[in-house]
Amino acid sequence: MSGVGLMVTCMNDALFPATGRAVVALLRRLGVRVDFPAAQTCCGQPMVNTGYLDETVPLLRNHLDAFAGCDAVVVPSGSCAGSVRYQHRMVAERSGDPALVWAVDQAPPVYELTEYLVDVLGVVDVGAYFPHRVTYHPTCHSLRMLGVGDRPVRLLEAVRGLKLLELPSAAECCGFGGTFAVKNADTSVAMGSDKARHVRESGADVLVAGDNSCLMHIGGLLSRERSGIRVMHLAETLAATETAGSGHGAEEAAVR
Repeated sequence: MSGVGLMVTCMNDALFPATGRAVVALLRRLGVRVDFPAAQTCCGQPMVNTGYLDETVPLLRNHLDAFAGCDAVVVPSGSCAGSVRYQHRMVAERSGDPALVWAVDQAPPVYELTEYLVDVLGVVDVGAYFPHRVTYHPTCHSLRMLGVGDRPVRLLEAVRGLKLLELPSAAECCGFGGTFAVKNADTSVAMGSDKARHVRESGADVLVAGDNSCLMHIGGLLSRERSGIRVMHLAETLAATETAGSGHGAEEAAVR
């Protein structure tokens, strides 16, 4: 049995704990031992993106200490996985500490959830059951920074009962962008409104994505429009299974 460290992310820890529980349930179902280092904190992406690289160094050191000894780190967020994979070395190099650069290079590999499932475990059908009309939004960091490609789509296509519908202009940004949504609110809302319209046009009942930050933004707009469309993290969709003995097509999160 292999073992991984779950980097749950600040957003999920504070606002969407069901996503972290879903990742644990899913990986355990696939035979993976999951550890949750309690010392983990923010990966530092907000500070890096705002230009405070020096202030990110303590967070970087904490991350390295928290996940030391893990075989790999799995992250249910393309945004945070991209930050650790690419921004951490930049922060270490700027610090001028060769030992820190070496520590970053020796750290356990970091995988966005779909990368770990498809590339490391070699699994596409994870045994999920989710009888709904679904459309998928490829978030910017997972699409452009990590290059996850069609991994999420392949995983969704293998879910029993799920009908995957095409999202018009899927590759367009939803407009969240972290602090961008605060500093450029009007532009952010306009972009999000376009994305919400495309979600409605897809005919889906559920919008799925790999980053809860984007889902929070799009979901808020869909809710204001009273669209009736709900949003769900990909991990929760993949963790869903048919309720034992139901016979009525009910599903559950499979999280205990």
